[in-house]
Amino acid sequence: MSSYEGMYAPPASEDEDKAMSEINTTPLVDVMLVLLIVFMITIPVITHTVPVELPKVRNEATKTAPENINISINKDGQIYWNQSLIPDTTALLERLKSSAVLKPQPEVHVRADQATRYEYVGRVILTAQRAGIQKVGFITEPGAAAPQRF
Repeated sequence: MSSYEGMYAPPASEDEDKAMSEINTTPLVDVMLVLLIVFMITIPVITHTVPVELPKVRNEATKTAPENINISINKDGQIYWNQSLIPDTTALLERLKSSAVLKPQPEVHVRADQATRYEYVGRVILTAQRAGIQKVGFITEPGAAAPQRF
């Protein structure tokens, strides 16, 4: 008889040898209830925001005052001061400098053709900035709202 023979347990009964055919779902249900309670408590905290009254916005038509400067840019990049053609940005700069010293300073309204390259619009904006103009606005046509793409 070896020294290990006495350490063996007696043979198990037939009931213990059978595989357990039922799954104990109690721990699973307990964990799910705990998670449900945790989420119910934390979700209102996450969605809570600071109460702020946001400003109401109305889109009003721009009233063009006679002292405002209307600069138009066609699709070829030609610049117009009101209705007169400006030969280049240097001439535009000189006219804008003379208008920038007026009190109150006039606003510059830029109207650009839809097919105008951004480069031409950028040159006009840069020229207005170099002349010291404080207020520059873009004039667009009101139309149907474009579909938003996300």
